[in-house]
Amino acid sequence: MNLHEYQSKELLKKFNVPVQEGIPVDSAGAAEEAYKQIKVQSGNSFAVVKAQIHAGGRGKAGGVKLASSPEDAVEKAAEILGKNLVTHQTGPEGRQVSRVLVEQGVNIERELYLAMVLDRAQSRVTVICSSEGGVEIEEVAANHPEKILKETVDPVIGLAAFQCRRLAFALGIPPALTGNMVGVMQGLYRAFDECDASLAEINPLIVTREGQVMALDAKMNFDSNAFFRQKEIVALRDLDEEDPREVEASKYDLSYISLDGNIACMVNGAGLAMATVDIIKLYGGEPANFLDVGGGADKEKVAQAFKILLADARVRGVLINIFGGIMRCDVLAQGVVDAARELNISVPLVVRMQGTNVEQGRQILAESGLTIISAETMAEAAEKIVKAVQTN
Repeated sequence: MNLHEYQSKELLKKFNVPVQEGIPVDSAGAAEEAYKQIKVQSGNSFAVVKAQIHAGGRGKAGGVKLASSPEDAVEKAAEILGKNLVTHQTGPEGRQVSRVLVEQGVNIERELYLAMVLDRAQSRVTVICSSEGGVEIEEVAANHPEKILKETVDPVIGLAAFQCRRLAFALGIPPALTGNMVGVMQGLYRAFDECDASLAEINPLIVTREGQVMALDAKMNFDSNAFFRQKEIVALRDLDEEDPREVEASKYDLSYISLDGNIACMVNGAGLAMATVDIIKLYGGEPANFLDVGGGADKEKVAQAFKILLADARVRGVLINIFGGIMRCDVLAQGVVDAARELNISVPLVVRMQGTNVEQGRQILAESGLTIISAETMAEAAEKIVKAVQTN
């Protein structure tokens, strides 16, 4: 789950990470009062109006504008609200802006990069920072890897002050601001740790001409496995920023990720899902999704998964690839038949099943009266669905 910038900043404030004063608004008219409040609070002569979407690269797409008066703030907000922003993270379809953040302007001296991520190779949280802030960190890693600095965090003692000072020195932070930098780093780590985040990123982290260290932008992602103990975080979820099919899938504990192709996939197990996506591409097809119904799915869950697959207008064929272990093939088959009848399926459907009660499952499919293409192996299934979609 992701948060908007303004939500991430509100969260970071609780951990003593300095941020500018800002007010989120969902109408151009509200931007005028927001500007006035911020000017009173900050004393600055300008504000920044920033689109709030779950994607980076907003500035390049015209989603960040300066405002020098209340009337200017209204005008800039009107230009952004309702606009479909296309960035390197939204894909070609873009993302519509329904909210902007009106935020105090600051005098930037330096821009840095700071993030907390999970290093899965070490099973430890790692601090990543760079003197090259305000740009995509992937570009820095590719073109100037020597400018990427790292510190691995001991989970027992947390992020130690000496580690923060070492990074601050390597970044060229003036001695007078080292204490501030240590506070920001440790605050960001505490936010990451206590909120069960999978990413906590400040890009850019700025040093102002007045000698302040603060988060100019913030991004936080969270581990869904910890939602049971992070009710306040879950309450911040913006469903309008998520794929409706992914939202619907989450209601039934289904792992669904939308892709760009036209062949829908239903499998049980993440490894089998990735293998299925790969083999579809090997045979010249393009997967429309990654959908894992899990090992213990029942008939209702399978039926709901099938409905979610067919809700995608791009889908021109469906491949069901199931290995029946805990999940029985006859349960899968009945769920597929029920859903196919209810939805009056009109696209090619290929089913490959192996495992528990596979013969009973195949019998259910054969006696259903539906046009279902059977396959024995993954390769055969992929070949058949790709051919069916190309000729359909």
